[in-house]
Amino acid sequence: MAAYSSFFLAMPKKFLVIPLFLFLTAGAFSQKSKVDSLGKLLEEETTDTGRVNLMWQKAKFMNIYNPDSALPIAQEALYLAQSINYEEGESRSLGILANSFMIIGNYPRALQLNFQKLKLEEKRNISRSLASVLMNIGIVYDYQEEYRQALAYYAKADSVINRYDVKDFKYNIALNFGDAYNKLNISDSAFVYFSKSKALADDGDKLGKSMTGLGHSFLKLGSYQQSLINYQNGIAFLRASNDDEFLCEATLGLANLYKQMNKYDSSGYYATLSLSVAKKDGFLSQELDAAEFLAEHYKKIRNIDSAFACITYVHDLNDSVNSKSRIRQSQVITSDEQYRQMEIKQDQQLAQKKRLEQLQLLLIAIFIPLLFLLTLLLSRVKIHTRVIRLLGVLSLLFLFEYLTLLLHPTVAGLTNHSPVFEILIFVVLAAILIPAHHRMEHWLIHKLSHLRAHHESVKNKPPEAPLTDNKKSPA
Repeated sequence: MAAYSSFFLAMPKKFLVIPLFLFLTAGAFSQKSKVDSLGKLLEEETTDTGRVNLMWQKAKFMNIYNPDSALPIAQEALYLAQSINYEEGESRSLGILANSFMIIGNYPRALQLNFQKLKLEEKRNISRSLASVLMNIGIVYDYQEEYRQALAYYAKADSVINRYDVKDFKYNIALNFGDAYNKLNISDSAFVYFSKSKALADDGDKLGKSMTGLGHSFLKLGSYQQSLINYQNGIAFLRASNDDEFLCEATLGLANLYKQMNKYDSSGYYATLSLSVAKKDGFLSQELDAAEFLAEHYKKIRNIDSAFACITYVHDLNDSVNSKSRIRQSQVITSDEQYRQMEIKQDQQLAQKKRLEQLQLLLIAIFIPLLFLLTLLLSRVKIHTRVIRLLGVLSLLFLFEYLTLLLHPTVAGLTNHSPVFEILIFVVLAAILIPAHHRMEHWLIHKLSHLRAHHESVKNKPPEAPLTDNKKSPA
């Protein structure tokens, strides 16, 4: 049974090796129509936040049929959101990116991005988003068959869900717990959580999934009659909701139950049904499981011709799976390189922006002393004291803002981005600068007064009489 998340529809791990273009159904074409509509809206959008929202939504719908093309769009949305400090957009973009890599089968990159989102959500402390990313990390571990790790993150998500009563995730987390315990063959715990998910189910599809899980649990616990009831009811609900993926799992589970009960005709019937549904919908992993089961089934009932045909069929399917697995590995490598190239491009843009900021800071640093020198030069000209005071205040404001820009990254790092401590530090800085400014202003005005007094005294001083020679010239 596949792990379940409300953020995305998780697919079984083996199913991921199949190229997604094989499953372009009417639903996929509907997603394409939505993508086209969002593309037109994106061309007309002028605000950065609006563009971020439209881009991650476009990437989300593209993930249904073309996750490779969704990657650069979601990544662009992420970088734009980070550049404008739009945390909601950053969180959404990270989630879509992680989903894209997970669909491709690049689980390490999906984990990396989910952990990046987790760090953001721990800071934002929005309960629903925090529970979602914790659950999605668990699902990635589940796909990697690291079920103990998956359980650890499901437990963290469950803690948030219960603490903040996130109602729409309660079914999901219960089903995911049951799924992980079932894969670990801890059937009593799986039974508890599948029962809980059944009680929380609010539609037929969810009931079908929970009952399929209960069928697995009762089978492993040896309660065949209860297993039979849950499989049969689950199959009815899954058929009604057209959930063929889980229908394959439920019918094969029922086939295994009939095998344990030595009812080989019924066992073969439901295994064949599972095979036909999987083949019709292109679920290669489920098709392979059903074919392997039938090969063993026909050997058991000594139907040699059918057993040989199934063994040949399994061999061909394995070749197909291995071929598609190699294609998927190539896509994983390609997606990593695509992501790396986008990171390089973003780093170059950030470096250019940083150089521009440094140049601006340099120009401001040159301007401040020039303004001060201008104030000194004006002191030699007959100008009102108020003008000097105004220029002095402007010099002080420029200096304070410059120091704020220059020191803010260091102060933020030292205070761990605590607004209270940041304000206190800059208040202390202002408390040092303002008295220094007042003393400088007082000195400048005092000097200006002396200069003016000197100029006035020189101007008003009467001219001296010319020197005369008292000696008379000889006659």
